[in-house]
Amino acid sequence: MNISVRAEADLNLVAHHDLANAVRFLAVDAIEKSQSGHPGLPMGMADVATVLFSRFLRFDAAHPTWPDRDRFVLSAGHGSMLLYALLHLSGGDVSLDDIRSFRQWGSKTPGHPEYGHTPGVETTTGPLGQGIATAVGMALAERMANARHGNELVDHFTYVIAGDGCLMEGISQEAISLAGHLQLGRLIVLFDDNGISIDGPTSLATSDNQLKRFAASGWSVRYVDGHDHEAIAQAIAEERATDRPSLIACRTVIGYGAPERQGTEKAHGAPLGPDQAAAARRNLGWEYQPFVVPIPVSKAWRMIGQRGQLARLAWLDRYERLDPAQRERFDQDQAVTIPCAYERAAGKLRERLATERPKLATRQASQLVLDAIASTLPGLIGGSADLTHSNLTQSKTQHPVRPGEFAGDYIHYGIREHGMAAAMNGIALHGGFIPYGGTFLAFSDYSRPAIRLAALMRLRVIHVMTHDSIGLGEDGPTHQPVEHLAALRVIPNLLVFRPADAVETLEAWDCALRSIDRPSVLCLSRQGLPTFRSDARGKNRVARGAYLVVTPDGGRDVTLIATGSEVSIALEAARLLATEHIRAAVVSAPCFALFEEQPDEYRAHVLGSAPRVGIEAAVLGDWARWIGSDGEFVGMRGFGASAPASVLYREFNITPQTIAAAARRSIAREAKRT
Repeated sequence: MNISVRAEADLNLVAHHDLANAVRFLAVDAIEKSQSGHPGLPMGMADVATVLFSRFLRFDAAHPTWPDRDRFVLSAGHGSMLLYALLHLSGGDVSLDDIRSFRQWGSKTPGHPEYGHTPGVETTTGPLGQGIATAVGMALAERMANARHGNELVDHFTYVIAGDGCLMEGISQEAISLAGHLQLGRLIVLFDDNGISIDGPTSLATSDNQLKRFAASGWSVRYVDGHDHEAIAQAIAEERATDRPSLIACRTVIGYGAPERQGTEKAHGAPLGPDQAAAARRNLGWEYQPFVVPIPVSKAWRMIGQRGQLARLAWLDRYERLDPAQRERFDQDQAVTIPCAYERAAGKLRERLATERPKLATRQASQLVLDAIASTLPGLIGGSADLTHSNLTQSKTQHPVRPGEFAGDYIHYGIREHGMAAAMNGIALHGGFIPYGGTFLAFSDYSRPAIRLAALMRLRVIHVMTHDSIGLGEDGPTHQPVEHLAALRVIPNLLVFRPADAVETLEAWDCALRSIDRPSVLCLSRQGLPTFRSDARGKNRVARGAYLVVTPDGGRDVTLIATGSEVSIALEAARLLATEHIRAAVVSAPCFALFEEQPDEYRAHVLGSAPRVGIEAAVLGDWARWIGSDGEFVGMRGFGASAPASVLYREFNITPQTIAAAARRSIAREAKRT
């Protein structure tokens, strides 16, 4: 008897009610033992999740990362025990000990699902709305990969469980609008429509008709009783056949089965307590001790987890029968490695820039980089939040993705910075692509929650953020990002680059593309900057985070450390100081995070022992790490203003003369101490 027949035989012996109760009470028991967690969603959505996993979701519990699996995203991440129970029961790498250790140190079952920590978790969720928005990126990546490789290799669905909180968060509107516009027909959202939030009934804060809202964005929508398993199955089956993204509003009872908690906010975010847990067992006919799943139910769930073996093996067979060239192309796309063609194109551009030494805005230099390399990296997927011609993020060889047409490699995200950032995470998580997207640096606050999650998940996504300082000029303080560099630099595992010329811009792109386990932000100027680098074939100096641009003969009296557009001002200040016989070293520091990772000896060599002056058209932030407690800082003390860039730099005292004066003060203080 083959796996499929055995699975159906075992499943037919077990009622849906028992399969769902196994999920419910593993969640209840883990939360009771932990004395922490959210039982309401697992109890309320167990019927929906059981139907999805047992009848529709194509997965192989023993191989949770095979490429053509369906993706399942628990956007309402506070209900994490629903997912952990499903993974454990279906035979995934989540043991009963892990379930017993819910929310404890070292367990695979943290409070909210974490990608890379728990096998089978497709994305980190918890901040509401992030899951559904990330899933839009996954569904988009599936369609783009399908356009490249065909149905034989790429043909899967993305399913989401989302709650009221996910749909209240503003990012959800950006996500559903983009998904509807692009006609992502293989995206199905199962809405836990229980009408309860932490404060009480959702009617306290919202009166939205979610079905009409989604329908207005081009989705297929329907309502279903979330505790009627046959109705749920029929709804999912029919929505799988649509050519639009789908919302199935599942009317459920939060904390289903707990007589004094169900249907109220009391079931949301706290253990039921022993009395209510016992009452729920009696109410639902689950007369087993905590953490006990009867053998027939356990066996049926294991068969559910094994059924996907046939689909995976069939996929492997199709893969093996491919033309070798097609198979190699698929493998290369999955690996998203840096090919030799990229190395040649980047090297040729570097020689050109170092030889010609153009005066360019670094956003223009970035476009030159993209024009040179985009065609050599088939998995590079660009985009912008309606600022393509300001961010300069579309190369000459890239073509737009359009509704129902997914063979392109450039995405017009619209004015949806937060949704764009989350979708980029989903594209990276899906695999096969390196996503990048553009906006203004001042708008990074709109993207920040998704950037933080990318850093937490260790994803290679690249944010191109232009207009990086007061140098954008007349648009004024609303668009001048004085505090944003400091805010981004404190996010762990995030590379923030602020290149100072065209060569550094190329090197920053190279670093970002090679950083396979962390996201990057490229902060690029609007105003033209002179190219000071002339080393046509040298090593990537940006990769060390900071380096000496000028090393005076005979030692140094002061070290000027600058980033981005201020490096050229620091070089002018050094020349000014030289006329006074003051020896000033100049350091370009395009990436603090990479510099911090360098050996102590290298950092000491670059920074030197002389007094230091930091220069950046931004607030102080964490500059004290590099200039020391006695160092001087030339930068911003408040917001910018509306005026031409040259006037702003003069009025805010970011000039060679101001830097030279700061250097003199530093040297004088040092002389007094010694």
